[in-house]
This record gives sequence, C-alpha cells and structure tokens, in this order.
Amino acid sequence: MKKRFSWLFKWLSPGLGIKRWIVFSGFGLFLIIWGVARFNFEELFLFKFLALVVFITGVIIIILGINRLIRSFIKLFLPTSDKGLTEIILQKRQLIRGPRIVAVGGGTGLSVLLEGLKKYTSNISAIVTVADSGGSSGRLREQFDILPPGDIRNCLVALADAPELMRKLFQFRFDKNSEFGDHNFGNLFITVMTQLTGDFDKAIKESSKVLAIRGQVIPSTLNKVVLVARYRDGSTVEGEASIPKKHLPIENVYLKSLDENKLSPNIDAIKAIEQAQIIVLGPGSLYTSIIPNLLIEDITNAIVKSEAIKVYVCNIMTQYGETDNYTAAVHLKKLIEHTHPELVEYCIVNTAPIPAQILKRYEKENSFPVVADIERIKAMGYRVIEEDLVKVTEFVRHDADKLAQIILGLIEET
Repeated sequence: MKKRFSWLFKWLSPGLGIKRWIVFSGFGLFLIIWGVARFNFEELFLFKFLALVVFITGVIIIILGINRLIRSFIKLFLPTSDKGLTEIILQKRQLIRGPRIVAVGGGTGLSVLLEGLKKYTSNISAIVTVADSGGSSGRLREQFDILPPGDIRNCLVALADAPELMRKLFQFRFDKNSEFGDHNFGNLFITVMTQLTGDFDKAIKESSKVLAIRGQVIPSTLNKVVLVARYRDGSTVEGEASIPKKHLPIENVYLKSLDENKLSPNIDAIKAIEQAQIIVLGPGSLYTSIIPNLLIEDITNAIVKSEAIKVYVCNIMTQYGETDNYTAAVHLKKLIEHTHPELVEYCIVNTAPIPAQILKRYEKENSFPVVADIERIKAMGYRVIEEDLVKVTEFVRHDADKLAQIILGLIEET
C-alpha cells in the first residue's frame, strides 16, 4: 500500500515550493466547511453573518492557493516569464483560436513572415524547401546523406517560444577557423537528431519540442532532390547555391530526384494545405526558395483546389543572378508559369522608397528595388495590395508586423 501511494508523498518533498500552497488551500477548505456547518446550525442573524464571512474568506483563500500552486508549476516550465497567470492563459487561448495559416517558401524571407504571424496564431504550418545545397547545409547534406537543415532551422527559430538564449544557441555559427568551420549549431543539432531517430521528419518534430514552437515546420518533400536551372541560352546548372552564380537569365527551374523513389509531397504538407484558411507564398528567393516547393505537383494541385485565400508576397529587392530587372509583375508571371494561373489571388507589393544610403550598398551587389507595376498585375487578373512594407536595419526586409496584419486582415474581410 505504501509503495502504491509513494508517488503522492513525493509531492510533499522539500524544495518543490508547493507544500505551503497545499496547506494554505487546505486551510481555506476547512473555513468553507466550518462556515457552511455553522450557517446551517446557528439561528441568530449575527452568527449566520459571521459564518457567511468565514465561508467567503475560505473561498478567497482557496482561489489564491490554487493560483499560487499553478504559478509554481508554470515557473518550472517558463522560468523567464514575467507575465501573470491570466495573461499566459489568455495569450495561449487566443493563439489556439487563431486562423490556420500555411506559409510556403524558405530562406530569410519566410522566417521574417513567421516572426510576425506567430504573434497572432499558433496554427501556422511552414512548408519549407529542401533543395538547399550551399554552406553548412550543403556540407552536412553530402557528409551525412540527409536533407539540408538550414532553411528548416531558420523557420524553427522564427516560430520558437523558447527563451532567447535557446534561440541564439540554434543560430550560433562556429568560427571559420575551427574544426566546425562555419557550421551552425542548429544544423548540427538537427543532423544529430536525424542520426538518433533515424528519420529527418521525426528529427524536426523533436527539435520543434525543444524550441517549443508555435505551429509546425514541414519539409515540402522527404525525397532527396537537387534543383536544376535552365538558362535562356539553353545551358543548365545543378544545385541551388550554384544557380545565381552563372549570372544568366533563367528560363525555368525543375527538381531532379536523387533517390529511387518517385518525387512525392510530405503528407503533412498536403494536410496542412487542405485545412488552411489562408496560404501565403513568399517572401523569399523566387527560383530557389518559393518555386522549388511548388515543383512538387501534388502541392501545387492542393493549393489550387484549396478554398483558402491565396497570397503571393513579392520581394522588395531584386536578386543578382536570379531576378535581375524583374518587376513585381514579372515575379508573379514567372511564378504562374512554373505552376498554375489559379495558384494566387492576391499579390502584396511594397510601394515605399528605400533610403538612399541603403540603396548605394545594395547597388554594389547589383540588387535594386522591385518596381511595383501594379496596373500590369491587375491586367493579369490578380488583386494587388500595395503598402509601405520596408523595415531597414542592416538589410532591407519586410516589416513582419505590418505584413502579418495585412494577411490577417484578408481573413477578416471574407
């Protein structure tokens, strides 16, 4: 009998910080019982009133005790939280009730979008490309025969609800001169998790738990693929990292499977699309971040069939070797040419100017503002949302909060 209830006595162990609140709540319960008993027993109004006061006092004590007890548990899991219990519960409830959003892409652009969206909903599914072939991801991909973890890692960190130190840890990059030269800790972590679990998809799900992310990050396919670009002169090149280096106009891109299995979508990606209220494509590199996900035919078909609102977020700046001289309409035209005319309903474009000093720095990299040729997009049959979306730090990025509010506003309008 003693062994059977040993788990119960463990809750009374020193150091847990809950015994006092258990005793405190127990005292409140005693006052309630005493108050009810005396109220029924006493006949004089004064004693009945006193019993009622004792009863109410007991109720207040129990509420305070339970509140403190729950806060003690919360501190174990959220030690850095400075929010009150009601604030935490309210925020979680609001996020759970938030709209179901699917964001498709990769790279920095997608992670910026996710940073904004996670403030309003935890029902986010980020469908991420696995065609990355450069840097730390490319090296790990070749050495360990896994899918590239870099874009996945960025999205995990963007959606993370974990303490800031944990997020910095996942983004930490080793010095180039070290044995881990230029590798990213988060990439190494996902690689190790893949080795331990024997499955890349499971490794992402376990990593998601570590970072306590709001939503889910889904590789668009679990097949090993390489991105191939065909240029206007008829030449081709393989590898996402190599595509911009040729500095030739791109005619089209396509995926080449590296394993024996037929190129197929991640089933979780299809489920997320089918349940989505809104699907967002971009922002991000047109040919190397967004389109690779959509080259998986079943994913494009699922988006086209979906009754969700479909939005394309156009980049603010052109990318040298990839979208040179592309206007917003050309971005959208190339996206449609690779997929389906009904893939998109809305196109979000930036109309704000870029500060001159920032433009000079970008000009050195042959990167220029994307011209917002709005009438041309409308003539193509798509709705345009034009807005000041620029946020300038060291780089030109979309303002994550503004972008999220525009996207959520579309849901409210329907």
